[in-house]
Amino acid sequence: MTGRPGRTGRGGSQAGAGDLLELVRNGRAVTRGALQQATGLSRATVGQRLDRLFRAGWLREGAGGPVDSPLGGRPSITLEFDGSHAVVLAADLDTRHARAAVLSLTGELLAETAGTLVIEDGPETVLGELASWFAELLAEAGHRADEVCGIGLAVPGPVDTGTGRVVQPPIMPGWDGYDIRGRLSRAFTERTGAGAVPVLVDNDANLMAYGEQRTGHPDCTAFVLVKVSTGIGAGVVVDGSIYRGVDGGAGDIGHIRVDADALCRCGSYGCLAAVASGGAVARRLAAAGVPASSGSDVRDLLAAGHPEAAALAREAGRRVGDVLATVVTLLNPGVLMIAGDLAGTPFLTGLRELLYQRALPRSTAHLDVLTSRLGERAGLIGAGALVVEHLYAPERVEERLRALGV
Repeated sequence: MTGRPGRTGRGGSQAGAGDLLELVRNGRAVTRGALQQATGLSRATVGQRLDRLFRAGWLREGAGGPVDSPLGGRPSITLEFDGSHAVVLAADLDTRHARAAVLSLTGELLAETAGTLVIEDGPETVLGELASWFAELLAEAGHRADEVCGIGLAVPGPVDTGTGRVVQPPIMPGWDGYDIRGRLSRAFTERTGAGAVPVLVDNDANLMAYGEQRTGHPDCTAFVLVKVSTGIGAGVVVDGSIYRGVDGGAGDIGHIRVDADALCRCGSYGCLAAVASGGAVARRLAAAGVPASSGSDVRDLLAAGHPEAAALAREAGRRVGDVLATVVTLLNPGVLMIAGDLAGTPFLTGLRELLYQRALPRSTAHLDVLTSRLGERAGLIGAGALVVEHLYAPERVEERLRALGV
């Protein structure tokens, strides 16, 4: 993982150690000379601020770079973010299963597990069990609990990122307004004996989009990912940052009204999710005598080439494509990525049919419609990246260095 693109840091004497670290992390300045040029700081001041980062274990010297001077001389020593000084924990909750991992600060998966975790069992039970998973994963990865610098959690509902609490989540009964951050941090301490660690919570589609954009499409300035599983949600990344709206509700396209009278789990009629999600397709298959109760069952039927599942998935794709024509016209993204249980050929075929028929040609002229590259790991990668970007933001670096006494 690299740092956020586009930030120049503060110039002159105001540029602190955090600004220098960000310049190194995003690759904009990776030698002492380049840092002097980028910030306008003197050689001595750059050296002093880098020394703090070295003492914290956050920077290291890499191989020699190209010779800066046309007159020759010794190559410049490059600087690298040292991703080995801590680890991040990440988890991605779905309605009936979850995935969790230990990641390096550069996004490498060090240990991973997945299993049944029913979100309807409530936050106390689910988050307590998740903390137990984390303790086992750390042992598997060979890392101590006190090496964990933060936890990232993806949940299938709208999140107020200021508080980390979900807000009126249609498919998370018992979670509305619950203190997820506090409970998960306490549960982790109870299971491991480690001190309190920061916990960041965001919507699963947001974090999937963040993970996919950063790892596969870092130059795409407008990126949209649509997850079609039990429900339907979208994540939007603009200029390298997640777009959440004023209170975390951006991307909740599953509750856009369409021409249908089906009852949605949110209590309203005619929502897109009520007719085109994996859960909706499963209900129609079950009514036709095909054993299916969830989006994952539909995924398995599609993988087996079941003709009725394929036909219904294609119809669902057309429904979603009709809505996405408006989304694409509004946002003009460079990449539209489809993920989740229905992300396969039948669904994509139906989606493309309606999308290209309804959207303005100018909006789709440079649009790539793709399926997920990271698959079920996208949310984990995005959650890990969210924690790293939060903890190593320049203003937070200064606070953390002072706390370390360097």
